[in-house]
Amino acid sequence: MSKINCIGILTSGGDSPGMNAAIRAITRTAISKGFSVKGIYRGYEGLMHDDIEEFTTESVSNIIARGGTILKSARSKDFMTPEGKQLAYETLKKEGIDALVIIGGNGSLTGARDFAQMFDVPCIGLPGTIDNDLYGTDLTIGYDTTLNTIVDCVDKIRDTANSHERIFFVEVMGRDAGFLAQNSAIASGAEAAIIPEDSTDADQLEHFIGRGIRKSKNSSIVIVSESPKCGAMFYADRVKKEYPQYDVRVSILGHLQRGGSPSARDRILASRLGAGAIDAILDGQRNVMIGIRNDEVVYVPFTDAIRSDKEINKGLIRVLDELSI
Repeated sequence: MSKINCIGILTSGGDSPGMNAAIRAITRTAISKGFSVKGIYRGYEGLMHDDIEEFTTESVSNIIARGGTILKSARSKDFMTPEGKQLAYETLKKEGIDALVIIGGNGSLTGARDFAQMFDVPCIGLPGTIDNDLYGTDLTIGYDTTLNTIVDCVDKIRDTANSHERIFFVEVMGRDAGFLAQNSAIASGAEAAIIPEDSTDADQLEHFIGRGIRKSKNSSIVIVSESPKCGAMFYADRVKKEYPQYDVRVSILGHLQRGGSPSARDRILASRLGAGAIDAILDGQRNVMIGIRNDEVVYVPFTDAIRSDKEINKGLIRVLDELSI
């Protein structure tokens, strides 16, 4: 393997709070170890079209507290083609970039894996996604901040739910993973969470309604994982139709979940993983995601990280069920 002198950084896919802290950690750790660093704007799109800038320690000053990503982000269909990857590789050679650090989720790391296999470029991934759905790491960058944002919103929704004696279905992000919904339900004292990992859609709603609403409770909050077919509106409409005695409302939290200053936990996680990415390059690692397990930094092969079977702790389902009586 040729000597690595210059490291490129990009953020790809959906933004997550803490990405800037990771960019800062990668840049400053790399420079302290003798590497030069280049920031690649707008993800793989910027890599294909040479939207790249030399980074110094000053480039990442005062960004640790900022949400979003200073490198911007994008989802690129063109990069998925062989022609797109070829164009990206030619840009790498032109810019003298010897290794890439990619901050993103499942799709971003899949792209990194395929690119690395096609051109034998050392690629290191960081788990930057609010969904917490990457295998091999206990936490992903942005998950904790988003969880806190959801809980803050649900606390406010509870106020109006109590005032009007309503059932609120609150839809949160998470795609095919219920980590945000399940844990925010526990943290906010919600009565139920409807998540893809728990039985069937119908069973979950029937279980919630079947228990009845306690006489001492004049409102209920149900957290629902987003889904094109079975989101919060789907369940609210079912309740309105099948149980017309209940006053039902829907709140879809949407993209406000992605924004905001990262929590201390996300800043620390991003900083550790960013520094870990440079340590991995020095260690000769390639095509791995830097994760955290049992509070230790670990290397997870891309093929393992993008697996779709990261399991939620089923004990959390029991905890919520028992606490919401």
